[in-house]
Amino acid sequence: MTHPQVAPALARGPETAPEVVPARHPLRWIAAVLVLAAVCAAVFSVATNENFQWNVVGAYFGTAAVLRGLWLTIWLTAATVLLGFALGTLLAVLRLSGNPVLSGLSWGYVWLFRSIPVLVQLLFWFNIGALYPVLGFGSFSVQTVDLLTGTVTAVIGLVLHEAAYAAEVVRGGILSVDGGQLESAQALGMTRWRVLRRIVLPQAMRAIVPPAANMLIGTLKGTSIVSVIAVHDLLHSVQLVYNRTYQVIPLLLVATVWYLILTTLLTIVQYYVERYFSRGAQRVPTPWQRLRAALAGGIAR
Repeated sequence: MTHPQVAPALARGPETAPEVVPARHPLRWIAAVLVLAAVCAAVFSVATNENFQWNVVGAYFGTAAVLRGLWLTIWLTAATVLLGFALGTLLAVLRLSGNPVLSGLSWGYVWLFRSIPVLVQLLFWFNIGALYPVLGFGSFSVQTVDLLTGTVTAVIGLVLHEAAYAAEVVRGGILSVDGGQLESAQALGMTRWRVLRRIVLPQAMRAIVPPAANMLIGTLKGTSIVSVIAVHDLLHSVQLVYNRTYQVIPLLLVATVWYLILTTLLTIVQYYVERYFSRGAQRVPTPWQRLRAALAGGIAR
């Protein structure tokens, strides 16, 4: 027999859960509108200001001299990053080795090249001929000034500088891997090289990719410093033009726009590389998912 006080509750059926309504943030949208209006006003001002001489920017944007400088910038960036991270990975492995001599040498390299500004390094290598006018082995010799051209000097200086920072990035990524996995792999009889290649590096890439991509973008912009040793990169190419035409602002804008394009492309590549190496650990939402979530006031899942 049903209790008299329970019968009305059973007749109503199970209670439905209250509807969850997200909190509204009107001030947040007002601030967003104000910021968007300020950005649009700034863009309109830049686009309509005749002092920027956008017609001159368009005229020189795709000229042969600028494109040659652009290609050298891209080539120099790729060579610096590839060789720098190859040497940096070797230095990181030596730093983590049990051999105190190799570990000390790696530490000394990182300490030395991180302590000297890259501009000083470039100027030093550019003037190395004053210390060693002739380089040779046995009967073979060559003049240093003939061997170390401006481009070769730029590659040497940038690679040695990049390797010092890359070594610390790789070392930090390796140290982020759980040590228990290394012990388990060694217990199974795997060699140190195989453990590093099959277990450590694939997991360490999650921690390596973000700072490595940041270094790549920094290197792209940092290559402009080679203009001081007369290497015809993108910046030096536009400098040669505005030294002749005295149109400084529009030519600097040409270089600026090209740097913006290259940096944007590298940022897109960085995003998808991070997404690839983060698979299995977390699901990184795409930019479209983030935009939809922001408009909906939710969180992309």
